[in-house]
Amino acid sequence: MKVSLIITTYNWEEALELVLKSVLRQNILPDEVIVADDGSGNKTKSLINEYKKLFPVPLHHIWHEDNGFRLSAIRNKAIEKAQYEYIIQIDGDVILHPKFIEDHKKYACKNCFVTGSRVMLGAKTTEKIIENKSLLFSFINRENSNKFNGIYFPLFNNLFSHPKNKPIERLIVRVRGCNMAFWREDLIAVNGYDENFVGWGREDSEIVTRLIKKGVYRKKIKFAAIQYHLYHKTSSKDNLKTNEEILQKALLSNSFRVKNGILKIN
Repeated sequence: MKVSLIITTYNWEEALELVLKSVLRQNILPDEVIVADDGSGNKTKSLINEYKKLFPVPLHHIWHEDNGFRLSAIRNKAIEKAQYEYIIQIDGDVILHPKFIEDHKKYACKNCFVTGSRVMLGAKTTEKIIENKSLLFSFINRENSNKFNGIYFPLFNNLFSHPKNKPIERLIVRVRGCNMAFWREDLIAVNGYDENFVGWGREDSEIVTRLIKKGVYRKKIKFAAIQYHLYHKTSSKDNLKTNEEILQKALLSNSFRVKNGILKIN
């Protein structure tokens, strides 16, 4: 099984560099890395070009013009670009555990998509990591939250990892697009992300809704595939009400294939 790793980013090259460093230290590398760039400036482009020289696997930079928060659109471009059958999707503000890719490959199963969790690093911890440009840090201190998610003990994962067949409303709870994995053919079948989503929120829950309607099960990873989320201010939620409405339509719809996705269907 070959893996495409998709990393979304927007104008935070200090964080992206840490993400790329954490990819390089993986004990099993992905077969390609695609940076899905939602309109960053030249600093991000220069950083990626420098890391292309260091990466032993292809490192691609997919970019579109900065016309606001268009995460769904840039993810679709990256999915379309991906060459391999399994896609692991992360954000450009998470540091990966050295076994992150290995764990996702281990727990992949046909007819499933996989969701993981994260440790939330606090402002002081994040500031120190960025200042030192170092992946050596402790997540066990008072300001960091979700520390339970940082325990690496894969043997316990069997308690959580079985595919879940529950009502959709329960299955989309706590879905985080920063730590997910899919078979590319499943993403193509549902036509990727709904590009009607603009601004922060709910695009990950919506695509999961449609995958489940297609018959793809959710599989959770705990105590493995760990990532550490760098602190930053919360994105604007001005469009959240509209995005919630799009999600509700998907929940009520009998269709799993969106019209304004990878392909534009009239």
